[in-house]
Amino acid sequence: MKPGSHIFSSARCWSATIPRCVHVAILFTWTDYKTILLPVTTFACSTAPIHSLSDFLHTLVFIWFHLLLCNISNQARSKDEDAINRPWRPLPSGLITEAQAIWLRYATALFCLLWSVQYGWELVLVTTALIATTWVYDEGGGSKTVIGKNLCNVGGYVAFEVGATRLMGVAHGLDTVSLAAICISGVLIFTTIQAQDFADVEGDAASGRVTFPVYAPELSRAFTLFAVIAWSMFLGWFWHLGPMVSAALGLFGVYVGARYYLCRTVEMDEVSYLIFNVWLMCANILPLHARTGVLGF
Repeated sequence: MKPGSHIFSSARCWSATIPRCVHVAILFTWTDYKTILLPVTTFACSTAPIHSLSDFLHTLVFIWFHLLLCNISNQARSKDEDAINRPWRPLPSGLITEAQAIWLRYATALFCLLWSVQYGWELVLVTTALIATTWVYDEGGGSKTVIGKNLCNVGGYVAFEVGATRLMGVAHGLDTVSLAAICISGVLIFTTIQAQDFADVEGDAASGRVTFPVYAPELSRAFTLFAVIAWSMFLGWFWHLGPMVSAALGLFGVYVGARYYLCRTVEMDEVSYLIFNVWLMCANILPLHARTGVLGF
């Protein structure tokens, strides 16, 4: 072997490995950019609110790594379900084995805890709570019942929102506006999170996961119609929005709810969930009005 050839060989190995690792990480988190990354970032930017590019970037990185933690844990045991619903994910596509995913889950959890240490014990508690909620959901049977699944989702969303709002804010704390927004968000998620499950009924049923649409197909659609409209009206009232903004939010809620009730194919449910997340981001922007009065028209 020529002198220095092992260096070039190692460099070629790393140049091939790093892009592959990035690709796998992106695939793990791909479906939740619209469900977690964008809505939680929007929530933190509006509730904290955003005041510097540096804190925004720190928050974005915090959310993404914690999203990766949750998704690796969730997907490590759901290869068969994903083979039905999302065969392009890392496990069903063969990019990573189940044993590797389980090891990566623990490594990512440790990394997130160490990452949070730099921000103080409050963020360490947030990461710990998210890890515990994820364990209950994936390993403790939380995803097997309608109430358990919804409560775990509330715990996850609230943990993300608390951590992101703390990082985004000037004082890195939570005032009355932030606390009110987080509490409302938790109840909203509890009553509407089934919106993500309509398109996945086949895979959820195959895996033994009892979601609201699996348990009560007709009632879940009627309840979603009512819940989205009711929340749209309540949020306009609670945040003292202007008449035009309140009316627009209410009409949007009627449209989203009606889509879930009337449009019932898998393809239509996937589109409805995209639109639901746009509605959710609109709801997450509203605390900004309490800070600035910008939505008073």
